[in-house]
Order: sequence, then structure tokens, then C-alpha cells
Amino acid sequence: MDKNEGTAAEFAKLLAVVAELRTRCPWDREQKLADTPRHLIEEAYEVADAVARGEASEIADELGDLIAQCMFVATILGENSQLDMGTVLKGAAEKLIRRHPHIYGDTKADTVEQVLDNWDQIKQRERESKKPGGAKSIAEVGLALPSLMRAEKLGAKARRAGMDWANIREVLAKAREEMDEIEQALDRGDNDGAAEEIGDLMLAIANAPRFIERDAEQTLRAACDKFVTRFDEVAKIAASRGLDLKAMRPEDIETLWNEAKQLTRDS
Repeated sequence: MDKNEGTAAEFAKLLAVVAELRTRCPWDREQKLADTPRHLIEEAYEVADAVARGEASEIADELGDLIAQCMFVATILGENSQLDMGTVLKGAAEKLIRRHPHIYGDTKADTVEQVLDNWDQIKQRERESKKPGGAKSIAEVGLALPSLMRAEKLGAKARRAGMDWANIREVLAKAREEMDEIEQALDRGDNDGAAEEIGDLMLAIANAPRFIERDAEQTLRAACDKFVTRFDEVAKIAASRGLDLKAMRPEDIETLWNEAKQLTRDS
């Protein structure tokens, strides 16, 4: 048995297990299609977290959970329609072939930008065939994504359409402009206006990492992890000195924070 045959056999085995659990496990039997998105999202984020840590065995484990959950959704889908796992796989393969004409057709694409331009044009034609007039709008770009990821995706889409900042310094200048507008709204006592300007600031900052070849989600994830490490260090220092963070002055907490920053940098 070659590698592809072995993979196909394991795929079939997992699909059979998922189907059996659907019929025999009380929890699986109770699940409805509407119940599945949160599980898909949870598993996808666990894959992303494993990838960020870079441990191959953990990535494989979490990826298996995600694949199993996808199979479970397809199994439920097949119970209420003609769209079973076979249909899902067939459609995915056909879509990949259709969107890679430089591999499976005569279209020429020697650069990543050319590949992405072709991809966008094909998606636009697909959208237009389903909804006339829909190809001209970016309203549906990343619509199902978390807002940070959608903001970045919208920026990249706008760039390919010819509208974008020239470099990261222009993004930062825009961010400073939005911060000034936030201050002005606060001075007016306009919280709604301030919230709107904060949203504009967040949209701009979400696009900054791609100008230095970084990903917004991973950049923010790294910052969150750094915050957790430093917060835990502050709590550890405070506990060792018998200090109660809730009773401390902000400037004293800032002193502990700077101490924690130095300790975590040196470790």
C-alpha cells in the first residue's frame, strides 16, 4: 500500500467512526447543524494555537480534531440534504482546480501577485454568477471572520484593487490622525463619536503588520502572551512582598510592571 492509499484508508476509517458515533453516541445524536459552528471555531483556534507553538505532534493532534469536526458537520448535512461528504470533497477539489488555472489550465502566473489577481477575478465571476452585481463590492470579504482578521483581509483586498497606504509609516500617520479625532470626540463628551474613531484606529492598526510581513492575528496573539507572562510576574512579585495589587497606587503598580518587564526580558 502506497502513502496515498494509506491516507485514503485512514480517512475512510475516521469518517466511519464519525458516522457511527452520530448514530450511537447520545451526545452526537442530539447535535443539530446549528450547534456545530462553535465547535468548528474552537477546533480551528486550537490548531492555530498549536501552530504558533510549533510542536508538530500537537499540531497533528489538533488538526485531527478539526478534520473530525468537519466530517461531523458533513455527516449532519448529508442527513438533511443530498450534500454529503463526497459532495463536499468533490466541490472542494473542483474549486481548487478552477481557481488555479495556472496549474490546471493555460493561464500564466509567475508571481504571487499574479496568482492572487487571478484568484480574485475567478471569485468575482463566481459571485457574479450567483448574485448579479455582487462582484463589484468587497462587502462580503471576510464577512464570517473575526473583526481583526477581516480588517486585515479587507486591507489586502483593497491593496490588490489599487487602494492602500504606501508603507507602514503612512499607516502610523493615519493611526495618529485617528487618535487626535478620538481626543476631540472625548473633549466634546461624544462617546459614540469616540467609539467610531476608535474603530477607525483599530482598522488602521490591524493593517500595520502586513507592511512588515507579519500577520495581525499572530502579532496580537504574541502580545497577549507577553502580557500574560508579565502580569503573572507582577502578581508573583507582589505576592512575595505581601502586596495587594487592588490596594496599590497606579504608580506603584507601574514600578512593579517595569520590574517584571526587566525580569522577563532577562529570562
